Amino acid sequence: MPKQGKKYRAAFEKVEPGRKYTLEEGLTKVREIAFAKFDETVELTMWLGVDPRKADQLVRGTVVLPHGVGKKVRVLVIAQGEKVKEAEEAGADFVGGEDMVNQIKGGWLDFDAVIATPDMMRLVGQLGKILGPRGLMPNPKTGTVTFDVAKAVRDAKAGKLEYRTDRGANVHLPIGKRSFDERALVENYAALIEEIVRAKPSAAKGRYIKKITLTSTMGPGIHIDPTRTREIVEELAEAPDGASAREGVTA
Repeated sequence: MPKQGKKYRAAFEKVEPGRKYTLEEGLTKVREIAFAKFDETVELTMWLGVDPRKADQLVRGTVVLPHGVGKKVRVLVIAQGEKVKEAEEAGADFVGGEDMVNQIKGGWLDFDAVIATPDMMRLVGQLGKILGPRGLMPNPKTGTVTFDVAKAVRDAKAGKLEYRTDRGANVHLPIGKRSFDERALVENYAALIEEIVRAKPSAAKGRYIKKITLTSTMGPGIHIDPTRTREIVEELAEAPDGASAREGVTA
């Protein structure tokens, strides 16, 4: 394990070992101890009670967080005919057909999301070895192979995230930036938790969400009490617009 720097160690010492923080406390702590000069991403990791080696316990899907993740998403649409204009009007950064496929084959990768219409998959399929390892390959299951390119572009621009459990049954996703206000982070957190609960496999037994950790890009992990996750989702759903974040997370 590489040696950690002084700033990381100083941040780590401010985290109480073994403590499970409330969401409110955890978000405050993550933002307090973030030390990088750039606007660090606030990341969420969940350890789930599933066996990802079994197909019927794989947790995967997509989610659009209500406040995005603070990142400008460059969207490429591979389409033809009237769908080209539809994609451009929806705000796609790059739109084309076979010309775009050839550019990617030549090494061009200056985009963050790829959307393709079904009729173009005969060409896009040739890019599997390039886009697949980078998590950029269009897939009908994630809504990125579709004739409704306008909606797909809007979702991508809004920060649509794809998730799936890794080999250790963990899900890792960003929920925003350190500069986000507390309520935005809480609502993004709640939306993500709600989606993961919705995606619970019927074959999963016992406790589903076993552990939750929040961290900033450069900082140490903060353990969050997972027993209150459903309450947070329900309380925020009932809270009026403009209610303080504290009303949705207090114990």
